[in-house]
Amino acid sequence: MSIHEVFMPALSSTMTEGKIVSWVKSPGDKVEKGETVVVVESDKADMDVETFYEGFLAHIIVEAGETAPVGSAIAFIAETEAEIEQAKSLANSSGVAAATTSSPEPIAATTSAATPALASQNGSNHKEGRLVVSPRARKLAKELKVDLTTLQGSGPHGRIVAEDVEALSNKGKQPVTAPVAPPAPVPTSAPVAPPAPRTPAPAPVVAAVPGQIVPLTTFQNAVVRNMVATISVPVFRVGYTITTDGLDKLYKQIKSKGVTMTALLAKAVAVTLQKHPLLNASYSDQGIVYHSDINISVAVAMDDGGLITPVLQNADAVDIYSLSRTWKSLVERARAKQLQPQEYNSGTFTLSNLGMFGVDKFDAILPPGQGSILAIGASRPQVVATPDGLFGVRQQMQVNITSDHRIIYGAHAAAFLQDLAKLIETNPQSLTM
Repeated sequence: MSIHEVFMPALSSTMTEGKIVSWVKSPGDKVEKGETVVVVESDKADMDVETFYEGFLAHIIVEAGETAPVGSAIAFIAETEAEIEQAKSLANSSGVAAATTSSPEPIAATTSAATPALASQNGSNHKEGRLVVSPRARKLAKELKVDLTTLQGSGPHGRIVAEDVEALSNKGKQPVTAPVAPPAPVPTSAPVAPPAPRTPAPAPVVAAVPGQIVPLTTFQNAVVRNMVATISVPVFRVGYTITTDGLDKLYKQIKSKGVTMTALLAKAVAVTLQKHPLLNASYSDQGIVYHSDINISVAVAMDDGGLITPVLQNADAVDIYSLSRTWKSLVERARAKQLQPQEYNSGTFTLSNLGMFGVDKFDAILPPGQGSILAIGASRPQVVATPDGLFGVRQQMQVNITSDHRIIYGAHAAAFLQDLAKLIETNPQSLTM
């Protein structure tokens, strides 16, 4: 008998359970190797889950809308039509007990995120004799008549993604191989728009009814876990006032070119972190982890509840125009729940900007696995004493940094804020270079 289980995959290191968004295949449908069979919601995004096996979707254990722990069986795949009824009988008699398989190894699913457990160590885009290709890339290659075997994937762990197919089609030659989970630089052209999601857009948050208990969403539960994890970390906070007249003037000059204030602030922080690597570091039981890249996470509230932190990778090295295009793409895909794991869990420093809501100042909670987070308030006109002894009006904003006191001390945070203020106040034009 050749009946295989499809397991709930681990789409991120913090994921403990997943929710079935929708089944792409129905019981009895034929499935091919590498074909998407189900869409799973992790703690931050929706992911296509593919199967390594050819056969028929025999029985669905976990229906759409239901959740299951990582590693638990969510469906059965039979290699032949004759075994479909056997799979149903097996499911009915043993529930979600393990099925007898023709292979001694557990049968797993792979996702468009290419989780580490399923990816090769050297970043190759071949797995168990087949190409590892995203569903969108496979469809695009068929439309453009591109030979996937000639491509070297630039996606996570060497996965072939749609951009690889487009690059080969446009240039007529093999694209340059990119490193695993590549950071910016971002292409000079605008990012390719993601395909429309198969499922309806997330419903708005339901208005509270007195006496009603509304279950937390998957995103909200992820925030709960992360916030609880930070309780044991000793932190301290330092505030600073920064004059933003020069930055505001620069923003007005280049806003029409698609530059966002979020990208400008992220760039300013990233450039300052070059001088303060300790603020970009994190604590581990073995010591201080100094990260080789400066990846700026920026907190974004989700429309249906919860919080996500898209990451501007290598923000110090990317030009402000590309950085702004990347940020726009990240936010759009975050709200459509289409981010890949490395696009929201690879941050080394976080920004939380409530200034856009008119908040003067606030303290941010340190994210797990990072050393610092900067809370940014609104820029407002303030009456200040000028160097010549007179009074003037200046635009100023309050920033507050929260840092892990196990590795970062007050003097370190203060020096970082001083240099950040100096950059923003005296040389904001350098952010466009």
